[in-house]
Amino acid sequence: MVIFTCKDDFESMMTCIYDAWAARLGHSNIRLLTEPIGNLELFCEYRHVEKDREKTDKVIRSIQKKICPEAYEWVYAAAMSFHPYKLDSIYRFLVLGFSVGSNILHMFHMPQVATVFELKRKVYNECHQFREFLRFSRLNNQAFFSVIEPKCNILTLLFPHFEDRMPSEDWMITDKTRMLSVIHPKDSSSFLTTVTKDELSYMEEEKNEKDQYIRLWKVFFQSVSIDARKNLRCQRNHLPLWFRKNMTEFQ
Repeated sequence: MVIFTCKDDFESMMTCIYDAWAARLGHSNIRLLTEPIGNLELFCEYRHVEKDREKTDKVIRSIQKKICPEAYEWVYAAAMSFHPYKLDSIYRFLVLGFSVGSNILHMFHMPQVATVFELKRKVYNECHQFREFLRFSRLNNQAFFSVIEPKCNILTLLFPHFEDRMPSEDWMITDKTRMLSVIHPKDSSSFLTTVTKDELSYMEEEKNEKDQYIRLWKVFFQSVSIDARKNLRCQRNHLPLWFRKNMTEFQ
């Protein structure tokens, strides 16, 4: 068994798929994993793959042309999942997709399709939840700043919503789990960048906790609650506890 490994980012994963396919070792003789790997298996050869933009573009074009654009959307969303075996699942999905074409999107009885569909569904569900639960604060009374800690890597799927809703504002959304930020200068295009722990600590310290909208939101949250109808189990079903640590009304 030959195991191809790569970093947990989309470009590296697409390059890993390209190299694994081009190796011509037989689909049953290879596996694809994202790093870190953890415990190594006996009698397996590990091959690390570095990202390559040209190879990534070739894989993307092949998916869109030989299967369909919607299949590429499935693959991209599934690649944003936190599941440790997502890359190998995507590879098996593509092996089938290149042989049957766009019909693969209707073949839910096949394990390869069902697995990728479920990965995609969970990523989109979490992205939808963060559209509702994300809270902004003022940074130095100027830019809007928000910190999230999602399970999946949803930043690239999340920011177009706020780019459309807040085009003339300076804002930043930071994924604390992966130390990535989307920065949106007003009336300009957003871009993705990494942040250091020191930069994140500085921004969190500089948040204006006395902002009137923060106080207004907390007062509203307290005012609409009815103690006699409080149902903590129901609340946790609609708003899990792990969402609340970065939400204004719970701080």
